[in-house]
Amino acid sequence: MPLIPLEEALNTLLSYAKLDFPSEKIPVYQAQGRYLASPVVSAISIPGAPNSAMDGYAVKHADFSNGLRPLHVSQRIVAGLPGHECLSGECARIFTGAWLPMGADTVIMQEEATLDAFGQVHFSTLPEKGQWVRQIGEDILANKQILEAGQRLDPACLGLLASIGLASIDVVAQPKVAILANGDELVLPGSQAILPKAKIFSANSSYLYALCQSLGCWVEDLGIVGDDLLTITQTMQRAKERFDVVISSGGTSVGEEDYIRQVLGTVADLQLWALAIKPGKPFTYACGFRSDGKPVHFIGLPGNPVSSFITFILLVRPFLLKLQGCPQTTLDSYYLPAHFTLAKPDKRRNFLRVRKNQLGGLDLFPNQSSGVLTSMVWADGLVDVPIQQIIRYGDLVKYLPFSGLM
Repeated sequence: MPLIPLEEALNTLLSYAKLDFPSEKIPVYQAQGRYLASPVVSAISIPGAPNSAMDGYAVKHADFSNGLRPLHVSQRIVAGLPGHECLSGECARIFTGAWLPMGADTVIMQEEATLDAFGQVHFSTLPEKGQWVRQIGEDILANKQILEAGQRLDPACLGLLASIGLASIDVVAQPKVAILANGDELVLPGSQAILPKAKIFSANSSYLYALCQSLGCWVEDLGIVGDDLLTITQTMQRAKERFDVVISSGGTSVGEEDYIRQVLGTVADLQLWALAIKPGKPFTYACGFRSDGKPVHFIGLPGNPVSSFITFILLVRPFLLKLQGCPQTTLDSYYLPAHFTLAKPDKRRNFLRVRKNQLGGLDLFPNQSSGVLTSMVWADGLVDVPIQQIIRYGDLVKYLPFSGLM
């Protein structure tokens, strides 16, 4: 059976990522990390009126048509309180954010003004018309779209929504994601005072839970399922009725105790298995349906922690993003010089753990084994190495930074 190229696997996976989730209205302050269900159009302009960008004096620029002259202070305007009309020969003491009074069109900062004992202000610099004035709609124009559907809401977006007066917003309902680990060798962290012989602590579920949650999903950890065909089948059947996406780690390879791929082929329709990448070859995807007809997505990740982590970044992350309507699912990448060599070409597309150094190049973690999870802590990104390619010191290589992915 030929191995599936990464692009083909990703395209297949994304073709099944249909936005089938309803929208729900939630408070803006709780919407961090969620995805907009529809575009947002502002009902108001911001600023809603010309206002001062400085503490100073609001003036009529025409009063300086013949050069500098002192002006009489007719009023004092603070933010939140309107002033009255500013007549020729007058100016208004004004503070940052306050609306300009009618008739005024320019602000002179207080550092360029001196108030005398008779209420006259003398200016040291001839102003430019409109200086230090924030005009109507300078930030947002009324009836204009400010955010598009599928936008991931970050703190800046939440501030923007609040600035136009929204207390709640329609977001895509969270996909319900189940996480489970497969393997008789696994033990839950904290469940054993002394780790039994031949056992290892289950690590994959911890970071998979965090990754899914960071992508806006509702997540439940189903724990560890042993290498028993009936138990795995029953667990998957139950999960099929409760979740939208079921992500397992382990049991996807070709060993006699690897049952996950077999089970996924019985509870759903197997669409992907065995990719031409390293690490992460035994990635599996199957699509099934609940009794109510809604689709359920089964994703089987490799058991080795680095393989599981990297296949999640390359495949599961864009899948979960598209599932929530996010228009941007591709990974950011750019080219940096390799400060290492890779003399042996590989028949699979290779993803190496690297870290930027102070010289602007990339250092290679010395142990690229798929079981070395410390490499993912040390690294700040991956180098994407095409099939059969070697790398010489100084070659420009495609770098995928972890920033923004986790």
